[in-house]
Amino acid sequence: MAEEVILLDFWPSPFGMRAKIALREKGVDFDLREEDLSNKSPLLLQTNPVHKKIPVLIHNGKPVCESLIIVQYIDETWGPESPLLPSDPHERAHARFWADYVDKKISLGRVVRAPTEEAQEAAKEENIQCLKMLEGELGDKAYFGGERFGYVDVSLIPIHSWFYALETLANFNIGEECPKLVAWAKRCMQRESVAKSLPDPHKVYNFMLELRKKLQAQ
Repeated sequence: MAEEVILLDFWPSPFGMRAKIALREKGVDFDLREEDLSNKSPLLLQTNPVHKKIPVLIHNGKPVCESLIIVQYIDETWGPESPLLPSDPHERAHARFWADYVDKKISLGRVVRAPTEEAQEAAKEENIQCLKMLEGELGDKAYFGGERFGYVDVSLIPIHSWFYALETLANFNIGEECPKLVAWAKRCMQRESVAKSLPDPHKVYNFMLELRKKLQAQ
């Protein structure tokens, strides 16, 4: 019996991009279903009744929610010969720490959604400091885990698709602030799993522009 793998997603979501990258890294065929977040599908509400958010991975009828948990599930379920998480317990804990840092500290959407210029500047500065912290962790390594593309890379690289929108809408020069991080992002984008999973930056920009207009009209 063939495996059924469904991913409920919303295309600009960095969290959904993580799941797509992990599935493609492992060579898993999946049915990608776009959600309308203003009119959520019965399947989304049924499979994630607690948060009612994307992404949701449904594997043979069983749902898995929350993007970092989904990536860990994919890593444990498919392709053990090409792990995303290190095998060493301390290194694995270290990778989980930095992925958690990304989730808790990086909020690029807050820069665009800021109601005033002062709030935007504060959000921008906070994100720059967090990106610099991540750049310090990356150092001179090719990827966060060393020479292998892995869990922290999957967790962070989706924000690359938002860089153009931020630089255009919020005068946010990421290349100037974090050159090593930008070089790392370019390396990641050379991977087919990443290039296929991240939307066109101009499409993200147009989405952010519409979002900002709606927020300003409220």
